[in-house]
Formats: sequence, C-alpha cells, structure tokens
Amino acid sequence: MNTQAVTHDLFPECPKPAIEKPLKAKRAAKSTVAARAPASLDSHQVQSAAAAATLPTGPDDWEAWAGKLEAHGDYRVQRRLKPVLHWPGEPGGPVVSMVLLDTETTGLDCTKERIIELAMLRVDIDCASGKPVGPVRVYDELEDPGKPIPPEVVALTGIQDDDVRGKKLDEARILAMLDGVDIVVAHNAGFDRPFVESRLPAFGRLAWACSFADIDWKAQGRGSAKLESLAQAHGWFYDAHRAEMDCHALLAVLAQALPQASHTGLAHLLKAVSHTAYALQATNAPFEAKDKLKARGYRWNADQRVWHTRLKDEAALEAECAWMKEHVFGQRRALVQVEKLDALVRFSSRPGIVSHVQL
Repeated sequence: MNTQAVTHDLFPECPKPAIEKPLKAKRAAKSTVAARAPASLDSHQVQSAAAAATLPTGPDDWEAWAGKLEAHGDYRVQRRLKPVLHWPGEPGGPVVSMVLLDTETTGLDCTKERIIELAMLRVDIDCASGKPVGPVRVYDELEDPGKPIPPEVVALTGIQDDDVRGKKLDEARILAMLDGVDIVVAHNAGFDRPFVESRLPAFGRLAWACSFADIDWKAQGRGSAKLESLAQAHGWFYDAHRAEMDCHALLAVLAQALPQASHTGLAHLLKAVSHTAYALQATNAPFEAKDKLKARGYRWNADQRVWHTRLKDEAALEAECAWMKEHVFGQRRALVQVEKLDALVRFSSRPGIVSHVQL
C-alpha cells in the first residue's frame, strides 16, 4: 500500500507524495534536497522533519485529524475518557440521588479478602430524562488490608503494599456521602456489595442495582458486558481497574441511551430497582436433567447441591416454573424453593424471603 498516498487522501494539508522520476531526474532532485538541507542531516532526517512540520500542534488540531479519520469508513477513533464533575442541564422534575461504587480487593472471597480501594460518585439523576444533572461528589481512598497484596492484584490494579500501608477508609466521610442516597449502583454488584457491607453495615440499608446483571447487554447488541468493552463501543478508552476511574466510566456509559431502547442505562436501572427479583432452585431435579439446566444458564451450588437461577420479575418466575415442570420433571409434581429478593437484599450475602412452590 502507498501509505503516503493514503495520508494525502485523508489529510490534504500534508505534502503530496513524490512522483517517481527517471534515474537522472531523481539524482538531481536528491542533490537539490541535499543542497537545501544542512550538511549534518541525511535524506531520512529531512523527510522526518518535513512530516513533523505538518503534525497537529494543539488539541483542536488533533481533534480535527481524529474527525477526518472518523469520516473515513476504514477507521475508528478511540478518545481518552475525561471524567465529568458537573453534568449540564436542569432537572425536568423529581431527581433520584445515586451513588456509583467500585472496589479493588485482595481477592474474590469477601469472607477472607479485604478492600484495598473504595471509590464512589454521588450524583442526581433526572427521572424525566434518565440523565445525570449537576455536580458530582467524589470519594476515593485506599485502605491497608493488613496483609500483603497478591502479585496478581498488583499487576491488575498497580496498587502496591507501600501505597496502602497505614491507610484507612474515612468512615465518617463515607456515611456522610451515603446520607439521603436512594440507590447504589455497581457494575457487578454481586461482588462489590458483600465486600462493602462487610466493611460498613450502612451499605446494607440501601437499595442496590447492578449495571452488569440488570441490563441485558447482549439483547442491546453489545458483544460483551465488560465495562471496558461498553466504553469502547462509545469510542472511549480509560485506565481501567482503578476504582475511581471505573466509576467515571460507568457513569458515562449509563448516561447514554441504550442501543435498542429509547431510554438511558440509568433510567433502566431506576426501573429495575423497583422490581422484585427471584432466586429459583431446581430442588431434587433428576441427575439426567443437569445438561438442560446448565444449557439454560442455571448454576450449581456445591454446598446445597442444587441447580439455581435468578429471574428478574414474577412473570419470568412463572414462565421458568412452567419450563422446569415440562423439561426437568417431565410434568411430574415437584416442590421447588423460591427466594424473593427485593433491592434491599439483592446481590448481598443476606437471604431474602424463602418459600416453596408446587409445580
């Protein structure tokens, strides 16, 4: 490929590519360039200097170049995500106070591992538009876990033992930030909620939603529900796996309209938090049904030795019970366990209201 020609097509302000000339003319041209250039520069340095002279010199220039690349069908441009600390606009009616939260920890098990970083953003959400409005309050602090940070966590987050040594979360600041909050959102609340509730019980008294589990990103046309991937779909990249920046990325993603809906991700979560979810167990399911259950998305609980799944509302529960009766129990009568999970217990380690349903 003639890269000089492609560059000129996209950026006409760059020098036009040289036209191949006969050998004698080419030698004459070289001697002319050499005569104009300082004796200390070879031809490659001369060409590099000429190219550098056409490079953007400021943010506006770079953005203009990025715009030209975007206009070309063969390129996509990724921009560094810039945190927004004040969202424009005025609310059109009632607002909901939301905290977006993320943690970095020493491991995955909340009964054995500890938080090393907690970040929160508090912002008002306009119920009419589903968009954030006004200032964003930020909390981000490190905490000493009382034990060495595993190497794999250091590699992922960049947080080292020296960074956290002797540090402690400011509980008073956290409680002040939670005062009056209507909803807490995390991207994988099933991970973050048990950790923060173990550290500060006040988190257990709040309603929670999960931007990973409460939004069907596959149905929205996204290839992955990972936060980095969702941000990239909007043309953003950022330094992931540090709690505060992850929160800013999450807010930016959720403030956008969902691809297959007319409302934002934030509006979707405000609606989801008002619904009651259900955990359904395939109690005493026959062994030969395990492949069907696994294929349908059920998970195996090794402690209780039972397949289980979660359902977003009562209609989904009724439909799943009908499927289970036909495909798992072969229309035989069966008694299965159902756990009712409202937003105050959903994604926590605490149980909901347990009952049994006759199929």
